[in-house]
Order: sequence, then structure tokens, then C-alpha cells
Amino acid sequence: QVQLVESGGGLVQPGGSLRVSCVVSGSLFFRIYTMGWYRQAPGKQRELVASITGSGDRNYADDSVRGRFTISRDNAENTVYLQMNSLKLEDTAVYYCHAAGLGLGRDAWGQGTQVTVSS
Repeated sequence: QVQLVESGGGLVQPGGSLRVSCVVSGSLFFRIYTMGWYRQAPGKQRELVASITGSGDRNYADDSVRGRFTISRDNAENTVYLQMNSLKLEDTAVYYCHAAGLGLGRDAWGQGTQVTVSS
């Protein structure tokens, strides 16, 4: 069973930086999964922040984070990262890791990690 475990969340001041990580276990096929980071703020729907293809040659970032957040992956370590710079108050949310392309239409989610931007 594929499992995703996020880490690296925390409290940071506006303008600061944080990197969250997601380790995927239970699969030999991490390198073919499209990985994504989503976030959900209180009272709002979960939204896609950034995604990256299996080889890392194509990635996507939402307009709200483009130029500030960078998604990357290390296929040797089954890990995907989200580097967040110039953080804003509105980036406060629970950040979730997502894996797509597990076969038979399946996908998988992590449990989430809290990122709080506050002065």
C-alpha cells in the first residue's frame, strides 16, 4: 500500500521561507507518479499549489505562488519537496502531498502538514 508522509511544516514570519517534504513508501514506481502539493485553508476548498511529472521535466505552479514556490523531486529518495519563499499570511494552510498515476485510476494522499505564516 502506497503511503505518503509529509514533514517540515511550522510557524514562519511573513517574508520567510520553509521547505516541506513528502516521502512515498510502499511502491517501486515513484518515478512514474505525477506528484502534487495541495493546500487547504480554514473554510476554503483544497486547491492545487504545484505539481511535477515523474521525470521532473514538466511542472505547474498556481498563479498565487508562481515565482515564490518551487516543487522538486528526488526519485532516488522517493521524495518530493516544496520550497516556499517570500511567504505571505494567505499561504497559511494545511499542505497535502498527492500522488497520481498509481494505476487503475488510483491516487493517494498524505495526512497533511500545517504551515502557519504569522508575525
